[in-house]
Amino acid sequence: MSEVDAADALGSLLRSRHSVRGFKPDRVAQPLIKKVFEDARWAPSGTNVQPWQVLVGSGDVCERLRKGFLQRFDDRIPPDRDFRTDGKAAGVWLDRKRACARALYGAMGIDWDDRPARVGAARRNYEFFGAPHVAFFGIDEVFGVQTAADIGMFAQSLMLSMTANGLASCAQGSLMDFPDFTREVFEVGPEIKILFGLSFGFADDEMSVNCAKTGRAPLTETVLFRG
Repeated sequence: MSEVDAADALGSLLRSRHSVRGFKPDRVAQPLIKKVFEDARWAPSGTNVQPWQVLVGSGDVCERLRKGFLQRFDDRIPPDRDFRTDGKAAGVWLDRKRACARALYGAMGIDWDDRPARVGAARRNYEFFGAPHVAFFGIDEVFGVQTAADIGMFAQSLMLSMTANGLASCAQGSLMDFPDFTREVFEVGPEIKILFGLSFGFADDEMSVNCAKTGRAPLTETVLFRG
């Protein structure tokens, strides 16, 4: 492949990756799962420390996690996250959040004022959107915000490899809500702090929610060029 072809392929891949919120129940073959994680391990990190601790659940483990998250949501147990969540968005950031929500609700046929339906849509986060696999991204407690950026680079590399290999994914901040339960299932110590999760598998193209498309802000709003 020429450099031009490679650049075009990468651009296409970046634009085609999107968050999928409806999965088929079919499991991904283990060799393919290992392949995409093998690709992701080449992600950059500060001083090559490679701080990511990733917990991947499939089969019975995935189902136990799904049931546990749903039970906690249905019982209205408050989240007990390892990390403080973002402050309330305002201005242009709030506008973008609302535009995203409207696109999703519109694809699902949910009216903005239909609170019960919106709660039901939120609940699907804890169902992992029906995905047969779920991953949790963590870092050791010795690390802080600077190192958390490394986890983002790992996750983006992973999602791009998934897209290139015909898999779908959805990164979910909601899966940081019950880290003690997550650690219990995976039998890891309290020093592993959970940042977010990722549902993945094969997209169910029959689900209307997967028709939702979101745009991106122009560079003039997010990047400052000087010199």
